[in-house]
Amino acid sequence: GKPLAAGDLPAGTVVRALAAAALACLALSVLTGPRAALANIVLVTGAGHAYNLVLKATPWSWAPYACAFGALPSVVTLAGPAQAWAAPWATGAGAALGVGAHLLNTLPDLADDERAGVRGLPHRIGERPSRALAAALLAAASLLAVLGPSGNPPAWALAALLPVAALTALTLAAHGRTPFRAAVAVALLDVVLLVAAGR
Repeated sequence: GKPLAAGDLPAGTVVRALAAAALACLALSVLTGPRAALANIVLVTGAGHAYNLVLKATPWSWAPYACAFGALPSVVTLAGPAQAWAAPWATGAGAALGVGAHLLNTLPDLADDERAGVRGLPHRIGERPSRALAAALLAAASLLAVLGPSGNPPAWALAALLPVAALTALTLAAHGRTPFRAAVAVALLDVVLLVAAGR
């Protein structure tokens, strides 16, 4: 049902868009500084290509998501004045969020993927275990974002765990694309928490 596969979108258009996006990614990465650019190009972009080209149909389908999302906080910190890798809790929060999003994004397409020969981690462990694992990972990402930074977490950060708990529960109870949308909402909350922790 995708435009390129269905023939609704010319392949040449996609190639030109891909080339433009690749050039923009390289140029914008360079503007962040050499260390941040290297982390973004190798760890984030490289992980995306590794997923599409090699790992999507294997039990290691989760690994590129863990790598890319886990590296994103470091892309930011390596671009900052200290040019240092992100704290382990920030890397862990990003990785947990990425793997959880991978699991939930795959659930609505499990049957179609199986027919196409794609057997990543969610296909191998099944819908219910994937949903439960995703919920646990989303909760872990949020807890790391709140409790990971040094010092006592502010009251508003602790309060943010309440909607996170509700959205995480939704990933267990809902069907279709709703669990993924809930994951996106949790991701937005976690981004706010991570940005606030970095100030």
